[in-house]
Amino acid sequence: MGMFAPPVTDTRFRLTQDQSDRLAAQFGTPLYVVDEAHFRAQLRRYRNAAIQAWGKSEISFATKANSTVALIKIADQEGCFIDVASEGELRAAMAAGVSPSQCHLHGNNKTREEIGFAVSVGIGHIVADHFGELDMLKEIGGNSKVVLRLAPGVDPVTHHKISTGQADTKFGFNITDGSAEKATKRCLELSLNLIGFHCHVGSQLLDPEAQVSGGELIAQFALDMHNRHGFSAHYLNVGGGLGIRYTSKDEPMPVEGYCRMIAESVMKALDGSGLDVVLGQEPGRSLIGESGLTLYRVGVVKTVPAKNIGYRTYVAVDGGLSDNPRPALYSSVYTVERVSPPTRGSLSSFTVSGKHCETDKLFPNVELASDIASGDLIQVLCTGAYNSSMASNYNRYRRPGTVLVRTDGSFSLIQRPETWDELLSRDLLPDNLAGTL
Repeated sequence: MGMFAPPVTDTRFRLTQDQSDRLAAQFGTPLYVVDEAHFRAQLRRYRNAAIQAWGKSEISFATKANSTVALIKIADQEGCFIDVASEGELRAAMAAGVSPSQCHLHGNNKTREEIGFAVSVGIGHIVADHFGELDMLKEIGGNSKVVLRLAPGVDPVTHHKISTGQADTKFGFNITDGSAEKATKRCLELSLNLIGFHCHVGSQLLDPEAQVSGGELIAQFALDMHNRHGFSAHYLNVGGGLGIRYTSKDEPMPVEGYCRMIAESVMKALDGSGLDVVLGQEPGRSLIGESGLTLYRVGVVKTVPAKNIGYRTYVAVDGGLSDNPRPALYSSVYTVERVSPPTRGSLSSFTVSGKHCETDKLFPNVELASDIASGDLIQVLCTGAYNSSMASNYNRYRRPGTVLVRTDGSFSLIQRPETWDELLSRDLLPDNLAGTL
């Protein structure tokens, strides 16, 4: 990896003490905070890098990373298409004022109702995932553009739970066993409006080789389909997956070099073929991840005996598993800093825990100010992706709100904290249970 990526400057969004104090006082904690200027800059940088590498490039914001309506609107304003993985994400995009024609619908198990809704509102294109879906598209009718998701047989270097491009995957049509070619032929037989192919090999990729291989493989597949069946693809999408700097140990590749390598891999496969394609990418985490953080207030600080190390000191915060499930799901690590009061003295090792009825060790063995105490504010960097969108009500905790730090430094609440009434709004008590026994 070192040969591909020079050191990356740490530009992750952070709060100042004054900002954190004002945010906590006005909106409470825990709180998701997103910096508008940072997000817009990353959107522009990625789009410019893609276009520089391949003139006919298209960037879609993967809303599974963060489907907050205001953030979808910002991505739309910055010229991105919108990648949605459900009817709910499509409705969120529409609530942001995005035309459905600018959206792309994904999903490995779409229902007839989801597809019907997407077709009825004029979806930009549908990424088809299995043979039954092709038949549904024919039965539902319309002339929606169709892209086939392919499993290229690439096994990336990442956590196994976010690896999606290998042969053994629930996603897409496998190239190596002939399913992808059969799906192409089936689209032609059904007269579906097939425009091209898609792949996504995984997420949080710090080594670009798997993504480069994926691009080359689907480009070669497009060329094979042209030569064997006369189908001329005019759209190829290599998905997303570029990693971010969760900690100082992470060295994500600069997006300019990343886009250039992917474009070169596709160009190499298509050279001399006459195929003229739009090259799409669907970044999510790499667009929004470093633009967001979570602000917590410290509660209990507790030192307990610990095997092999003598003792461990827990710093409990007022959130946890329900607002950030990624440490429990993926053993994810983050950068954790005390922001108020600022750290001026020595550092010690702590385990930051949540308040849920689990071990809920959010961030073990992090270096924080030795004098950390109840009431202090800490910020956890790079929670812009897959925190708000994966938040739950475990233990009946209310989901946090999201505040946007505007380009002029002011604050806008873009997703309010959940209320107690909203938390219980779905529950029903049957009449014969409501009375006293």
